[in-house]
Amino acid sequence: MTLKAKIDEGGFAILAEMEPPKGVDVSKMTENAIRLKGRVDALVVPEMSNAVMRMSALGGAMVLQSKGLETVMQVNCRDRNRIALQADLLAAHGCGIANVMAVTGEDPSYGDHHQARSVYDIDLMDLLAAINTLGQGKDMAGIELAGAPDFLVGSTSDAGAKGKSMELELEEMKKKADAGARFFITPPVFETAAIAPFVKKAQALQVAIIPTVVLLKSLGMARYMAKNMGHIAMPDELIKRLQKAPDKVKECTLVAAETVRALKEEGFSGVMIATIGWEHKLPEILERV
Repeated sequence: MTLKAKIDEGGFAILAEMEPPKGVDVSKMTENAIRLKGRVDALVVPEMSNAVMRMSALGGAMVLQSKGLETVMQVNCRDRNRIALQADLLAAHGCGIANVMAVTGEDPSYGDHHQARSVYDIDLMDLLAAINTLGQGKDMAGIELAGAPDFLVGSTSDAGAKGKSMELELEEMKKKADAGARFFITPPVFETAAIAPFVKKAQALQVAIIPTVVLLKSLGMARYMAKNMGHIAMPDELIKRLQKAPDKVKECTLVAAETVRALKEEGFSGVMIATIGWEHKLPEILERV
């Protein structure tokens, strides 16, 4: 079943983030990805997340598609103008990539090429509109295409984020949904109570809300997120649990699996599991789920 079919039928979609390499050796990425075949619905391929230069999402997604794996290709506004963005989208669909996820992209100051200039020729809403226009058989200049792409389109939402106005975020989500977004990836969730009220109010939009489940790597990582990432709700009980655990890596894997199960039991549309370089841990998480 394709990701689109899973979302159309209201099933529970399991996505896993698969970062392309910083280089041309794709062996580790493909090895980790192939181990997930039949276990996940699609692999989300980020477009140089945190503004760190690496193989493009288009290149990474093409490699994975060639192995028979369904992908969700991120496309962002940071690095390309409207001509290049449309060209990449056409290339993606021509190579069999049926799912895209529109994001803004972090500022280059966060990454490893601080002298890079941001493009931001168009903003996120413009990008969603452009994908919709391509689907209608025309480019942003109104010129007819020789064949139109048909993408399942997703984007991001700050659903459940601390310090965010629920009403304003619902308005933003509605705008993106009206522009063609069918699913939304949220910030990391560690307890369902943090996001449940938002999801309840968003039901009228009839979109799939897919929380991110982050695999914590250590007690230190949990403490860092609690202290420095104020938009993420990090339960004190979770930090205490990791403090007491004799094998903290194993406990982090258990926490991720339990979070996935809890979100499924609560009726969410799916999860996006992010292991941040520990893609080899994904099979273990899924086995525990």
